[in-house]
Amino acid sequence: MRKWIFGLMLLLEFSLSAQIKGVVVDELGKPVSFVNIWVENENNSTTSEENGEFSLNVASEKNLIFSALGYEKQIIKASQAQKVTLKELAFKLDEVVLTKRFETREIEIGKVKNETFQAFDNAPRIDAKYFPYYAKYKKTRYIKQVTIYTDSQIENATIKFHFYTVNADGSPGEELLSKDYIVTLHKGVLKHKFNVTDFNLKMPKTGIFVGFEKLIIDKNKVERPISDSNTKTTIIQKTYYPFVLYNFVEKDFIYTFYGGKWNKQNKQNVITTTDKIKVYEPAIDLILTN
Repeated sequence: MRKWIFGLMLLLEFSLSAQIKGVVVDELGKPVSFVNIWVENENNSTTSEENGEFSLNVASEKNLIFSALGYEKQIIKASQAQKVTLKELAFKLDEVVLTKRFETREIEIGKVKNETFQAFDNAPRIDAKYFPYYAKYKKTRYIKQVTIYTDSQIENATIKFHFYTVNADGSPGEELLSKDYIVTLHKGVLKHKFNVTDFNLKMPKTGIFVGFEKLIIDKNKVERPISDSNTKTTIIQKTYYPFVLYNFVEKDFIYTFYGGKWNKQNKQNVITTTDKIKVYEPAIDLILTN
């Protein structure tokens, strides 16, 4: 009897969570690469491959949130996600004003005192760093360069950068780019610098959030067999690179995106004896120019 009950429990557990496979396409049937796919209200996600295909271990009754720059967000039952079609957003094009840029002065913002780095495998989530605006930035409003510190055991790992406006309540708002900004990183513990001049990004007077998203794709994956001496079994451990380095700093708040929404950590939901909280913040800096 006990064996029968145990077998039934295993069957129920398997039925609750299974590997869902599907493909994301646009309205013309072309694959959509690097789509952010989240299990609603859970810290479980993946990324579509370059050919639009994806797989995810999730219960069939759960909702999946599909999000990609330039497309309308879709929420679909996992059981119905074998083929997901994203609809392109209709952008209203603003008048483009070309401004002469001199680049005769630069300032670096975001560096912390007594930098101490810690590497984390942050997947699956998006971590964002807030850069407040100060009056001294008035003559260097353009964002010339973004810097990020990473630790990777593979060559040519990729991540996605995000640039967000700031909402009235201080949370990350709209994306400032209309297309994905994906960068390639070298192997090792390195400081990577990327020139973003072509995006014509200005430092908003409300500040800016700069975040990174790890891409859960085969290109970034390393698999290693791990043996358990007690059970005499071997499992395959999957690791996605790169690891991004973090600074341990005092902040009023920090925002993390998971479960398909932004989640705020601040003094109200963390026990602390000071006015601020100690958090790990991604080691991202900006270079501003005129």
